[in-house]
This record gives sequence, C-alpha cells and structure tokens, in this order.
Amino acid sequence: MSDPHPITMTVNGQQRSAIVEPRKTLADVLREDMRLTGTHLACEHGVCGACTVLLDGEAVRSCLVFGVQADGAEVTTVEGIAPAPGELSDVQAAFRDCHGLQCGFCTPGFVVSITAFLEKNPAPTDEEIRSGLSGNLCRCTGYTGIVNAVRQVVRERAGGPPNGGAPAGDQPSEGPPTQGVPTIAGHAVTTLPSAP
Repeated sequence: MSDPHPITMTVNGQQRSAIVEPRKTLADVLREDMRLTGTHLACEHGVCGACTVLLDGEAVRSCLVFGVQADGAEVTTVEGIAPAPGELSDVQAAFRDCHGLQCGFCTPGFVVSITAFLEKNPAPTDEEIRSGLSGNLCRCTGYTGIVNAVRQVVRERAGGPPNGGAPAGDQPSEGPPTQGVPTIAGHAVTTLPSAP
C-alpha cells in the first residue's frame, strides 16, 4: 500500500486539507475526512450521478476521481451551492416548488449537475434539459418534477415568474410536461434518454 499524501483544496470557498491514501476517492475524502455528507454514494461506478460535485467548475463524478487528483483544485459540493447558510439556491428552491424530489437521495447530484448545466446552457430546450439530466438517475420521481424544476429556474433567470405565472400546482404555460407521454392508471410513465 502506498503512503498517504497530504492534499489541500478549496471546498465550498474554504481551504481544506487532509492526509489521504492515493486510492481514496474524492467522494470518500469529502464524506469521511471533510464531513460533507451531502455528496451521496450509490453505484460507485460513475453511472448514477448521486456523487456529482463541481471540480474547478466542471461537474464530475466524485466516485471516479481520486482525492489526490483534486489537490490544489476548487471543489463545490451541494453544501456550497446555496448563496448563504440557511438559504436555497434557485435550483434547490425549484426542486422544492416543483416536487422534484421524493426520497431525496439523488437530489444533491441533480442539484449540482443542473447548476453546472445551466451555467453552460442558460436557455435550454426541453430536449436539451432531458439530455442534460440523462447522466443522473432517480428511482422515485419519474423525472417530470425535475424537468419542471429546470424549466422554472430558466424562466426565473430570464425574468419570468415561477410556474409560467400559473397558480402554484398548475402546469407551466408551455403545456403539460407529460403531453404525448403514455400513462398507466392516470400516472405518466416517463424515462430519460440514455447519455450518448
């Protein structure tokens, strides 16, 4: 086994240090050494997106990055997405407003991924939203609330009201997100396309 290495990185705006084994993943460094448990581990193969963090501004699967690779980098976890303690980012607020979560396990990865996605594409089409979300898996929601949350953020950032001006709980003005989607017992059966 290799000797542990000292690493220093900026995590959520604060310089943090740890001494880690070269084989320890960034996800484990964040969770175990830095006690930032918002980064969740599920598949540990880079497939599900639950462990997504920003590494120097890019969304990465922290289960696929070694902690030593992040030495000197800037890392943002879900705990660092909000503008201030006790507040929600617009993406987090939209998840709440649009019922974009159920059990919440995948939510941190989605929030971080969507934050990075909207930085690169501030006015995505529905197809681009679905493609942008395709790297994250959710077993609870059926994705409709998550897509609606992204739509809400896009509208609000463009100066429009949340929910397209519709009363809370109503569908956005561009039409129901499940239009043309098959239903079973009145519930939409939705899936997202696989990543290319």
